[in-house]
Amino acid sequence: MLKPAAWAAVPGKNPAEKLGRLGLFPGKSVDIRKLASIADNYGVTVYLFFEEDLARTKSLAEVLAEYAGVPEYERPVIQVESFLRFTQENDPSFEQTMDEFPLMVEIVTIGEIPSGSNVRPEPCVSCLMPFLDELDVSAELPEPGVHEIPPAKK
Repeated sequence: MLKPAAWAAVPGKNPAEKLGRLGLFPGKSVDIRKLASIADNYGVTVYLFFEEDLARTKSLAEVLAEYAGVPEYERPVIQVESFLRFTQENDPSFEQTMDEFPLMVEIVTIGEIPSGSNVRPEPCVSCLMPFLDELDVSAELPEPGVHEIPPAKK
């Protein structure tokens, strides 16, 4: 659900600029908890992909349509809130593990998706989950807070 007041307060003329102000742009690695916070506070829909080819070669709308009849936890894509809820319910130590080893996901696309009953499309972000063999448990922890905001394109 879009949170109009918070989203409207973000500087920018379009979703790409607004998402950029929130530190979200393609190619950037972001802590999954930051994505969940942005989704919760600004009403941005964040999808996590488990299959790289789907994330990079098909549009979000195509993937959602293709897997519409598949149960949520059997799809190759899931909303960030559902993923975190599932992992926390199934592994009570997951939150502590993320403190020690933040789960960084790569932003693949940013933009808008049509909303159900609303007239305006909703901002969305598609991300690629890392494969287990790609997790770098020796990497430095990300700095807390908002990361550098990219300059607005002219």
